[in-house]
Amino acid sequence: MKNITDSFVSLVHWPFAGSFAFNTDILATNPINLSVVIGVLIFFGKGVLSDLLDNRKLRILNSIRNSEELQNGAVERLEKARARLRKVEIEADQFRVNGYSEIEREKLNLINSTSKTLDQLENYKNETIYFEQQRAINQVRQRVFQQALQGALGTLNSCLNKELHLRTISVNIDIFGAMKEITD
Repeated sequence: MKNITDSFVSLVHWPFAGSFAFNTDILATNPINLSVVIGVLIFFGKGVLSDLLDNRKLRILNSIRNSEELQNGAVERLEKARARLRKVEIEADQFRVNGYSEIEREKLNLINSTSKTLDQLENYKNETIYFEQQRAINQVRQRVFQQALQGALGTLNSCLNKELHLRTISVNIDIFGAMKEITD
């Protein structure tokens, strides 16, 4: 390995007076080369590096501002959404309460209506029963009256002769005539 390094050193190192040459002795040239490179980099690279850092700083600041604006917009939208949610929840609660109270009212109305209908049906039933009882009583009275009349006519026809019959008719005519005179 030492032979390769020595041959490289002999090729690169040309000792001409006043000419430019590379010194390959690392221990002798490293601090000088480094100071020259660092000096050149600082002199020429200072502006470029400064511009790059400033551009980077501006991009970062713009990104931060954009992020903050987006965050503020998102926070505003979130607050609006929360406000709408609260409003919708309140409306939903009102609908629920109104719906339940409406259901209760309808339930009570239905119960009251059904109760009234049942009362009316009970009254109709009672009136129908009373009417049918009266009709049955009247039919029984008519039949009893017809049977009594038939029995009386049968008895009269079997017991009466012509003379008794004529006397009864004349007495009844006299009674009706007397009644007519009283009313006039």
